[in-house]
Amino acid sequence: MAASTLAEAYRGYIACLNAQDWDHLGLFVHEEVHYNGERIGLAGYRHMLERDFRAIPDLFFDIGLLVCEPPHVASRLHFDCTPAGMLFGLPLNGRRVTFSENVFYTFEDGRIRTVWSVIDKAAIEAQLAGAD
Repeated sequence: MAASTLAEAYRGYIACLNAQDWDHLGLFVHEEVHYNGERIGLAGYRHMLERDFRAIPDLFFDIGLLVCEPPHVASRLHFDCTPAGMLFGLPLNGRRVTFSENVFYTFEDGRIRTVWSVIDKAAIEAQLAGAD
């Protein structure tokens, strides 16, 4: 898969997430997807995303940086959102926060097979500390 095709597929995946179009998630994510070293499968991945959207009703994935080197994609996603309660073990309870996530993907057969995600929890903690 060429880098431009891979970038297009990734942007389609992000659009699918932002639309919460779960019926089409399998077009972008492999049935045997692994997340942070654990095989969770497509159903587990979907469940995780649905849970994220319940916890953060205004969740929106904004691509800040995208690097494609087939079969890999690296992306820095930006978030500006208002979690309803706890997020990553932090009591946000309706406070607006901004943070980033660095995510690394491996594609297989045109779909995401592995995901490695690192969320900037320190940025959220700093915002909470500044709010006190």
